[in-house]
Amino acid sequence: MNTFTIKEQSYKVGFRCDASIQIGSGHVMRCLSLADELARQGAQCFFICREHKGNLIEVLQQRGYQVYVLPLEGDVAIESQGKSALTHSHWLASSQHRDAELSRSVVETLQPDWLIVDHYALDASWEKEMHPFCKKLMVIDDLADRQHACEVLLDQNFGRNPQDYAALTPAECQLLCGSMYALLRPEFAKWREYSLEQRQHNKLASILINLGGVDKDNITSKVLKALRTKALPDHCAITVVMGSTSPSIAAVKQQAAIMPWPTAVKVAVDNMAELMANSDLAIGAAGSTSWERCCLGLPTIMLVLADNQRGIADALEKAGAAQRFDLALLESEPLALGHCIASVVTKLREMSRVASSITDGLGASRLARVLCR
Repeated sequence: MNTFTIKEQSYKVGFRCDASIQIGSGHVMRCLSLADELARQGAQCFFICREHKGNLIEVLQQRGYQVYVLPLEGDVAIESQGKSALTHSHWLASSQHRDAELSRSVVETLQPDWLIVDHYALDASWEKEMHPFCKKLMVIDDLADRQHACEVLLDQNFGRNPQDYAALTPAECQLLCGSMYALLRPEFAKWREYSLEQRQHNKLASILINLGGVDKDNITSKVLKALRTKALPDHCAITVVMGSTSPSIAAVKQQAAIMPWPTAVKVAVDNMAELMANSDLAIGAAGSTSWERCCLGLPTIMLVLADNQRGIADALEKAGAAQRFDLALLESEPLALGHCIASVVTKLREMSRVASSITDGLGASRLARVLCR
C-alpha cells in the first residue's frame, strides 16, 4: 500500500483511552498503533488517560507522546443508576460529565483535528460535550451497545456489520467495520510473509501463551498446570508473554520453572510479531491480539476471558480460524486441554490459511488515510 504524508505539520490528533488491571491493555495498545502510523505520516498525537492502577501512561510517554493525566477521584459519583447507565460505567471511575470537564481543559487548548475515543464507559453524552472543541470526532468500539455522536466509527471485529451501528450513530457517520481495519503495529505486516511460509506442515515444536496484557486472574498459571498432564510432545518448547502490569508475573515464573518442557517467560516484549511468527500454535485470549495472530496465520486455541470477547471467539471458531476452549475445563478437566491440542494439531495448516485471510495487518494505514484525506 502506498504511503502518504500529511502536509499540514500542525495536524493534531488526540486520543482518550484507558488501561487498568480491570480494563486491560488492548484499548491503549490499539490506539498507540494508530498514533504511531499517524505520527509516521507527520501528525502530532497526544493522549488523555486516567491514572488507574495498571495504566500504560509511562509506556506512551516512552514512545514519545504527550500524555495528559486525569487523576483518580474517589469522591466523584459514578453514573451507575437509572436507564442512562452503561454496562461498563464502572471502568471510568468518574462520571461522564466530570470526565468531559477534565478532558475539555486539554482539548479546548489544543483544538485537535481529530479526537479519537476508545472507551466502553463513554458514549454520545461525553462526545457531545467534547465536539465543540475538536474539528472531528471518531469512536473506536466493539460492542454496539450505546449511542455515539461522531463523524467516523471503527469496529475492527471480524464479521461486524455496519448495520449494527445504523441506529446508534448519526446518519452522516462513516462506519468502518471489519478486520481489514484491525489496528496492528507495522511489525505484523512485516513478518507476515515469513510467518506464512513457516506453516506448510502440521508440526508442533513451539507454543506461545499470551493471555492479554494483564491476566489479572492468573489464567496463565492454570494453562501451564493443565499442560503438565503431558499435553505436548517431548520436543516442544513454550514461550509465555506477559504485560508489565500483570499481577501474576511471579506466580507464572514459579510455575514455568517446574514445567516438563523448556518454558521461557518474557515480560513487556517489543518483538511480539517475531515470537508469533516462530511459534506453531498459540493459546491466547479472544481479544484484540486475535488480529495479530490472524495476520501471521498463527493457529490458536482461544480462551474467552471477558464477555466482550465472546463475539470474536464465536466468529473466529465458526470461520475455522481458531479453536475455542472452555475456561472452566482448565481446572475441572485437566486432560481436556491436551485433547484439544491433539485435535488442533491435525489441522494447523488449514487453520493458518483461514486465519491469514481475515486481516493483512494494514488496517492502521487504511484508517490513517480516511482520517487525513
